[in-house]
Amino acid sequence: MFDVHKIRTQFPILSTQVNGRPLVYFDNGATSQKPQVVIDAISKYYSEINANIHRGVHTLSQLATDAYEESRIKIQKHINAEHSHEIIFTTGTTSAINLVASGFTTLLEKGDEVMISAMEHHSNIVPWQMLCERTGASLVVIPMNLDGDLILGEFDRLLSGKTKIVSVNHISNALGTVNPIKYIIDKAHSVGAAVMIDGAQAAPHLRPDVQQLDCDFYTFSGHKACGPTGVGILYGKEVWLNKLPPYMGGGEMIKEVTFEKTTYAHLPHKFEAGTPNIAGGIVLGTAIDFLNEIGFESIQKQEMELLEYGTQRLLEIEGLKIYGTAKQKTSVISFNIGNIHPYDIGTIVDKLGIALRTGHHCTQPIMDFYKIPGTLRASFSFYNTKQEIDSMIEALKRAVTMLS
Repeated sequence: MFDVHKIRTQFPILSTQVNGRPLVYFDNGATSQKPQVVIDAISKYYSEINANIHRGVHTLSQLATDAYEESRIKIQKHINAEHSHEIIFTTGTTSAINLVASGFTTLLEKGDEVMISAMEHHSNIVPWQMLCERTGASLVVIPMNLDGDLILGEFDRLLSGKTKIVSVNHISNALGTVNPIKYIIDKAHSVGAAVMIDGAQAAPHLRPDVQQLDCDFYTFSGHKACGPTGVGILYGKEVWLNKLPPYMGGGEMIKEVTFEKTTYAHLPHKFEAGTPNIAGGIVLGTAIDFLNEIGFESIQKQEMELLEYGTQRLLEIEGLKIYGTAKQKTSVISFNIGNIHPYDIGTIVDKLGIALRTGHHCTQPIMDFYKIPGTLRASFSFYNTKQEIDSMIEALKRAVTMLS
């Protein structure tokens, strides 16, 4: 049985106060809170097995190496990758996208096209713009409609033999839209294009099956999925990872080094230069275990109830407008109230203990599309409650009264 109150006791920060009031944390789209088991696992690593990995014959090094590689296997099984060496540890989604974009420098030429969508996070826009500047390729953008859905007819029209890679998010961090990535992947493959999926916002809410999706690359960050900051994963099909050159040079990613020539290590070490975030890699596995113990069906059920209830309650506020009304969406609500600037409302509700996100959420093109400076964003996690939503509503009403 899913017991949200019991689950909340596992998150120490949820019992704290902000400005003398109980914390209501609705900024999960930016980063999730951490359960005690994750916090303890970080301490356990540094207290009991802290050592560098892969290079030492001593006991601590072996223990740390085993724990790190066991985590890689956990993540492989979690996303159903075919091989554990298809799992590359990175510092997060941003570094993973940059790794792939950098690698495609050797695979593109002038006249080729890179396709992204209109609802991407800046991390899935800027690296591709930089790639196009380096290679002379063109950046093509799949448009969206006012509901916050991608216009698939335009995607079909824009896709061509010139398209070499399509990179889209699984779920929009600003709108909550769940994109039809299986359709996009299959269509892109029909013209010979590779596909990268930014799963940063999806990983906390669902369990992707990369073999069923048939994506060529998939990435997510640990800190949005109850794990530590500074660690994430890049999944890549073996055939594609072997095509890409190393992203960084240094220790660990080499097979043999002389002053005349260097040969590179096999996967996954080819892309893991230097000492990694060992604790982060190990504890990411702990976070994945935690989420699977709760169960993604239970997570989705709880979050959909919060989305429906939150939407209903927010629309009771006069002048409130929600941005992102796609039929398929997750527990993210972006909104504005009348002509009041979202920053002003966000500042006041913070004084009442409510943590909302304000601004353009690293999706400035979306805000430009709607012709707004930004939004307030409430992003719910499975450990949030309807009572917390009620507290947010009262705080918002008070803020509107003060600012009107």
